[in-house]
Amino acid sequence: MKSDAKWLKVLKRYRIFLVLVVINLFVLLAFPTIGTRSLSLTWANTLEMLSIIPPVFILLGLLDVWVKRETMIKLMGEGSGLRGVLLAFLLGSAAAGPLYAAFPVAVVLLKKGTRFSNVLIFIGAWSTTKIPMLMFEASALGWKFMLTRFAIDLVGIALIAWITGKVLSKEEIQKIRAQAEAAET
Repeated sequence: MKSDAKWLKVLKRYRIFLVLVVINLFVLLAFPTIGTRSLSLTWANTLEMLSIIPPVFILLGLLDVWVKRETMIKLMGEGSGLRGVLLAFLLGSAAAGPLYAAFPVAVVLLKKGTRFSNVLIFIGAWSTTKIPMLMFEASALGWKFMLTRFAIDLVGIALIAWITGKVLSKEEIQKIRAQAEAAET
């Protein structure tokens, strides 16, 4: 009986992955050309993820062990003010890797007591204000374009974080924080 429950838990946890495998196999059988291309892209994306995720989790482990909760609360917690906002922007902008790597970091930040709006700012900065991307834009599209987009992004990220903080109730934010606490990282 325990074995059956364990398998059901595994199937439930990986149901989306399993559905995508079935869809990929169906496409491969029904449309071999498209299916082959789909499998090729899936394999390439899997290899890319496998090259990115381990370093992210190593850094998360180090962040979890080296940075005390009290320090994180002081730097980015409820009373951190502008310093917490600027640090969230800086961490997000200096980060490397695709956006999906930001979410495990956000979970650790929530576990460490970071203010919810600062976590949203961190994710927003990770997705739009990365330093290498800004340098590329400056060289390819000009400094005026890069600075204009950067300014709009800063305002947009701060506005989205503020609005989200106002729209969500304290109970909803606590529920998100509780889910982060329960998450395995």
